Amino acid sequence: MEENAPRRVIEESVPGKQVTLAHVIASPISEVYESLGVEAEGAIGILTISPVETAIIAADIAGKSAGISVGFLDRFTGSVLINGDVQSVEVALNAVVTVLKEKLNYDVVAVSKT
Repeated sequence: MEENAPRRVIEESVPGKQVTLAHVIASPISEVYESLGVEAEGAIGILTISPVETAIIAADIAGKSAGISVGFLDRFTGSVLINGDVQSVEVALNAVVTVLKEKLNYDVVAVSKT
């Protein structure tokens, strides 16, 4: 490949039902809120899910399980961003992971936190 040749990136979906990321950022720096275009309020929770349409279900579960706001939902990439106080974000992410695992037979990761 030529040194200055443009690179092509190909994304593909892998079959399966899985939560690949469930993470709480307990105290984000202000630039994170600004970059995401969400209110600078409390913790941020991040989910990445496939199949990607599950993001809709996850946002609904999260909103019904705790006092959070859905800051971002992308049904084309399977990304969900929620925010609220730390405890509510943790409760919401744990609820999503539990429901997807127990009721829909998804492979899930543990909720992590920084």
